Amino acid sequence: MTDRRQFSPATERNREPILKTLKGWLPASGTVLEVASGSGEHAVFFAPKVKPLIWQTSNYDAEQIDSAMDWLAHSPSNNLVPPVKLDVTETKWPVEAANYQSAPVTAIFNANMIHISPWQTCEGLMAGAGRILPASGRLFLYGPFKFKGQHTAISNERFDEWLKSLDPEYGVRDMEAVLDEASKNGLRHIIARPMPSNNFFHLFEKI
Repeated sequence: MTDRRQFSPATERNREPILKTLKGWLPASGTVLEVASGSGEHAVFFAPKVKPLIWQTSNYDAEQIDSAMDWLAHSPSNNLVPPVKLDVTETKWPVEAANYQSAPVTAIFNANMIHISPWQTCEGLMAGAGRILPASGRLFLYGPFKFKGQHTAISNERFDEWLKSLDPEYGVRDMEAVLDEASKNGLRHIIARPMPSNNFFHLFEKI
């Protein structure tokens, strides 16, 4: 049988510090929706360590959905839910359906998406979080960011140039623009924490 799992060295490097930060802020109950679960490696690592929370995976790309499915089969956990196909730019997500069985979603986690996709994905992420999260529900956002138009490291500047060479609509985002989009959707910025490899962990809370 074909093994469709994808492997990301960056995920293996960053998962411990992300989990350590996440665990200090996760809600006590409900479902964590991981938007853009990628390979699925974060999900199988995090889920067993955040029980009794449910961890809901999601992806837009079909190959990443396949990878996540195989990772879940390889490393199952009874609180880990198979991926749903999710386009964040849609005005209704699968977890908003009346028959969604893992409701309520009380937190959303998203790593390394908004810079490797058009700006509309950030708009969609914030709009979705604003619709779905209950009062005091939390959105966790991880990745590289610019502050006041300035990169935090030369490596991030080079990464930004590389992203734009792939697609002019990609790129490391200005945190001020992200904060503005969050505010439009009723999300208050709580913390910005530096992480390894010139990344940041941002926490937002639904007002």
